[in-house]
Amino acid sequence: RLGLERADTAEKALTVIVDLLEKYGQGGNCMESHMAFTYHNSFLIADRKEAWVLETSGKHWAAEKVEGGVRNISNQLSITTKIDREHPEMKEYAKSKGWWDGEKEFDFAAMYSYVNTARMTTSRSRYCEGYKLLNKHKGSITSETMMEILRDKESGINMEGGFMTTGSMVSVLPQDPNLPCIHFFTGTPDPAR
Repeated sequence: RLGLERADTAEKALTVIVDLLEKYGQGGNCMESHMAFTYHNSFLIADRKEAWVLETSGKHWAAEKVEGGVRNISNQLSITTKIDREHPEMKEYAKSKGWWDGEKEFDFAAMYSYVNTARMTTSRSRYCEGYKLLNKHKGSITSETMMEILRDKESGINMEGGFMTTGSMVSVLPQDPNLPCIHFFTGTPDPAR
């Protein structure tokens, strides 16, 4: 929300978010129940001209500029070796922890995840299922297509039970500045309603 408030481009919003992350960190419970459950955040940041994926681990972060095709995020890291912006100490920290030898190509998801990247992209996870649904419609994705994907319960994208999806948003951002941007938000916690 602060990125939207303080920036007029996707890349500037990314800068707002990482500056706030550096200054304040992140944390807090992800559930209203008394069970403690936290994770680090990922963001899809887009404007009419460009899009970015920002993924975080503590104060460290990596950002990937989306150059084409489809891209999604979920409750896991997905930025691997295509890193277009990064926390200045990210690689050194991974090296100091013994996660990276400083020789092989740096893979953010592999270094900062609890799950190995190969398993994450082939498993039946929300990330993998979302990627499959987006690729199925690649080249012809409409706002209605996105709404259907976000309503999909079988894939786990629209979660039920102890961990429920709390809302969804679909934005149409035409490259033509004369056309309005349109944003759809769910009015209830369940995007299927």
